[in-house]
Amino acid sequence: MTDRVRVVQWATGNIGTKSLRAVIEHPRLELVGLFVYSDDKVGRDAGELCGLPATGVAATRDIDDIVALEPDCVLYMPRQCDVDDVCRLLESGANIVTTRGEFHHPASLDDATRDRVEAACARGATSIHSTGSSPGFVTEALPIVLLSLQRSLDSVTIDEFADLSTRDSPDLLFTIMGFGKAPEKFDARRWAHGAAAFGPSLRALADAVGAPLDDVQSSGEVAVAPRDVEIAAGTVPEGTVAAQRMVVAGTRRGRQLLTFRANWYCATDVEPAWDLRETGWRLQIDGDVPLDVDVRFPVAPEHYASMSPGITAHRAVNTVPVVCAAAPGIRTTVDLPNVVATLA
Repeated sequence: MTDRVRVVQWATGNIGTKSLRAVIEHPRLELVGLFVYSDDKVGRDAGELCGLPATGVAATRDIDDIVALEPDCVLYMPRQCDVDDVCRLLESGANIVTTRGEFHHPASLDDATRDRVEAACARGATSIHSTGSSPGFVTEALPIVLLSLQRSLDSVTIDEFADLSTRDSPDLLFTIMGFGKAPEKFDARRWAHGAAAFGPSLRALADAVGAPLDDVQSSGEVAVAPRDVEIAAGTVPEGTVAAQRMVVAGTRRGRQLLTFRANWYCATDVEPAWDLRETGWRLQIDGDVPLDVDVRFPVAPEHYASMSPGITAHRAVNTVPVVCAAAPGIRTTVDLPNVVATLA
């Protein structure tokens, strides 16, 4: 690739701001537009919004402004997916790389939405791809590489570990996530979103290795603090929820083939005892070449908040040239060549 790719950043939340900065600093991407949702950001320079010098690119809330720029690609990172906006962008000729999870596995979309998005891609000769860290990198890209060593497979188990003890977000931890509540008062409905959030990605992985899943179900469990635990957000009282685990299980022919487990915790000393490791991932593959792979982030706690958004944002940014070169349609990790970062 010799020509610079014209890119629009869509949304400037935690991940979007990191993505915006990466696009501005990228040697082969050119930021040409910025879409925001807050009125107080409209008209402000993109550089100002991510802590960089002025770029000459002003933020807008008008999709017509974005379409008029004729970008090669939009990095689409809103809190909610708007299919109307997605189709408008695609049919205008803009490819999309998104950290939204709706497009990991086209067959998991409802027929009407899939047909509509595919038609927009056909009209615009464009493609759309969902990626990120989880789901994405750890549920697709990394296991596909590890499974290239196998000729038979019994199971894949992916554990994600998130130590929340240093996160000073009381409302998130205690109100939304339910830490510090009595186990019987914990809202188990939290587990229901697991199959929707991670199921399509697990299905994409299973399809890639020729072992389609028959079903995907999600469940969960909690563990309690054996004593009062002080964390950045406050106190987790003895006997209340100090760790929670969401389990998304994909089955094939009556047995569990692919499993994703999200382990969120405020303390590692819990009852019942769990194997809770530092923030990162663990992939266990039971096949003819058994593997046990740890991925960890050797970052001091005080620097983790500034580093962690890049885990999701950077893969999306690095994927832009690949998606721009792809055939029109909803493109999965399997459809695309290996994503190689351009660092200079």
